[in-house]
Parts: sequence; C-alpha cells; structure tokens
Amino acid sequence: MTIRLHRELEKLKKRILSLGAMVEERVRMAIKALEFRDTNLAEKIIKTDYEIDELEVEVEEECLKLLALHQPVAVDLRFLIAVIKINNDLERIADEAVNIAQRVAILAKRERLDVPLNYSLMAEKSESMLKKSLDALVNMDEDLALHVCTLDDEVDDIKDQAYDVAKQAIREHPNRGGYLINLLLVSRHLERIADHATNIAEEVIYMIEGEIVRHGKGALESKEESS
Repeated sequence: MTIRLHRELEKLKKRILSLGAMVEERVRMAIKALEFRDTNLAEKIIKTDYEIDELEVEVEEECLKLLALHQPVAVDLRFLIAVIKINNDLERIADEAVNIAQRVAILAKRERLDVPLNYSLMAEKSESMLKKSLDALVNMDEDLALHVCTLDDEVDDIKDQAYDVAKQAIREHPNRGGYLINLLLVSRHLERIADHATNIAEEVIYMIEGEIVRHGKGALESKEESS
C-alpha cells in the first residue's frame, strides 16, 4: 500500500509541477503583452485560460481520490494538503495573468498618457517570486521558500507607490480617469501574483516542517534566524 501511494504521490508531484510551468509561462506572456501592448498575445492568454482550469480540477480530484483511498498520515498527508492549496494558488495566478491581459486589451485601444507608472521592476519581482516558489517546491528547499516570503513586502511597497502616482495623475488628467484606473489595476494584479507566490512558498515550508507560517511575520523571522 505504501509503495503504491508513494508512486501516486510522485505522479501527482509531476502534475502540479506541470501546472506550475504552464502558469509561469502565462505570467511571462502577460508581462510581455503589457510591455508591448500586444493585443494578440493578450487574446491568446484569455482564450487558453480553460487549459489551466481543467488541469487544476484534475489535480484536485486526484488529491481527493488519494485521500479517500489511502488515508495517508504524517508527511504524505501534509504533502496532499499542501498540493491542494498550491493548486488553488496556481489557478489564481493564471487568473491574474488573464486580468492583466484584459487590461492590455483595453489600454491598447487608448492613447498613451505620459505618466511615471513603470511596471518593469514590479513585474520582474513578481515573476521572480513565482519562479523561486516553484523551484522551492521542486527541490523541497525551505531556505528558498523563506526567501520568497521576505520579498513580498518589496512588491507591496511598489504597489503603494504606483497608487500614489496614479492618484496624482488622475488629479492632473481627470478626463483620462478610466485609462489611469486600468493602469493602476495592473499593479494590483502583479501584487496578487506575488501574494500567491508567497502562499506557495509558505505551503512548501508546511510540507517540510509541518508548521503553518502564513499569518505572522514573527514565525518567519524566527525561522530565518534559526536557519
């Protein structure tokens, strides 16, 4: 029974990593579409979102089947619980990529406005956090997962700066409010990608240590100090 379960868990790990790779690619595409105002690429992201949704459902169903058939305990149980949560976060990240693509489709139809809202750094950090969280999952690397958690505040700070810039720009260009709000929403979508990447990293820590760290920086800081 144990050997069979471990084989099934290995297959499940490959499926969640496959989903992760697909989601990572969608985020890359969304950032590229944003950079170049590429409506064709944006439309491709929107139209293929069903692929992520279908795989997410398949992974969840497989997790539930393994829970029912094998009633795993200890490390194996933690793995399945974490995969269910990571699976959900990956699907949500893909949704945020779709949201960015939808903003691109709107922004591309409007005349550009010269405002200091440059998302390159925020996009780079969010994309890097997603990659590192998935690398932590692949390698069961607690230190890397902890590192991802510490990066979340940096993305939050950039989002706050974008909000201040957009607020000032709306005052100066009240007739372009819709355009500026769509620009501002991009920062929200990128920040949410970083949040979900942090969630994945926290679940990796839970897999390894059996410790829930998601509701307090104190737990994360103490783990960093002891590592």
